[in-house]
Amino acid sequence: MRIALAGAGAFGEKHLDGLRNIDGVEIVSIISRTGEQAAATAEKYGAKHSSTELEDALARDDVDAVILCTPTQMHASQAIACMDAGKHVQVEIPLADSWADAQAVLAKQKETGLTCMVGHTRRFNPSHQWVHNRVTAGEFNIQQMDVQTYFFRRKNINAKGEPRSWTDHLLWHHAAHTVDLFAYQAGRVVEAHAMQGPIHPELGIAMDMSIQLKSESGAICTLSLSFNNDGPLGTFFRYIGDTGTYIARYDDLVNGREEPIDVSRVDVSMNGIELQDREFIAAIREGREPNSSVAKVFDCYRVLGELEAQLA
Repeated sequence: MRIALAGAGAFGEKHLDGLRNIDGVEIVSIISRTGEQAAATAEKYGAKHSSTELEDALARDDVDAVILCTPTQMHASQAIACMDAGKHVQVEIPLADSWADAQAVLAKQKETGLTCMVGHTRRFNPSHQWVHNRVTAGEFNIQQMDVQTYFFRRKNINAKGEPRSWTDHLLWHHAAHTVDLFAYQAGRVVEAHAMQGPIHPELGIAMDMSIQLKSESGAICTLSLSFNNDGPLGTFFRYIGDTGTYIARYDDLVNGREEPIDVSRVDVSMNGIELQDREFIAAIREGREPNSSVAKVFDCYRVLGELEAQLA
């Protein structure tokens, strides 16, 4: 499986590290905003080609699939371009930053029949997999999810503290993780409400947001998001159910009394990004629809579109 990766920033390198652990995968091409960064990353990961233009990778006959870790605003158009070039594609979350663009990507996937997967990593984290397995086994029914997504990001920088060329978004990026996960664990979202705080004068986005969701099962979810939080950073999920309470922090899981739960045997790795990439590669090889295919996560973007309309 010969892979091109576009977007060699902080998250792109997480994918490249994960791909190194998957048998039969060759990293062929690295695309980045500057030629220097693309070349340096290509050398680090043994890629034979680097460029600043995605089209250069798409024109290569030794590229089977593309992973997009580019700015959010480029995701939909680039995913469509990859499929137009006959390449399978995994686009990092979010699929798009509008409902119309999400619809266009799904239409292109149906037209081409290629694998198009979205990086909804929470479906792959061992912690959330463990909860999902209990739900599907009928051993745990979710009554409520309480989720905190907190960052301190008052300037336009990435996870490595480097300047970004684009602006992140609480609704279309960070809320997408929870909206999809809640539906994955508790059923289709049938009611959604949102409020946001003041718009940042320079970034032009809301820095604080509150979202409430209800699923077809009757479960509810409360999601709090902030770029103003000067404290512990990240996303923390509390599952409150009929047979227990569980708190997931990325790939780790504890119960309501903060007692660790061993999730090391849930999957072949404890790294959610690597597991996400393993699913992408396996789905292509086996000719099947992957977990977090564009079709499976599509309804998340319907909900985000409805919430955006409320906030407008």
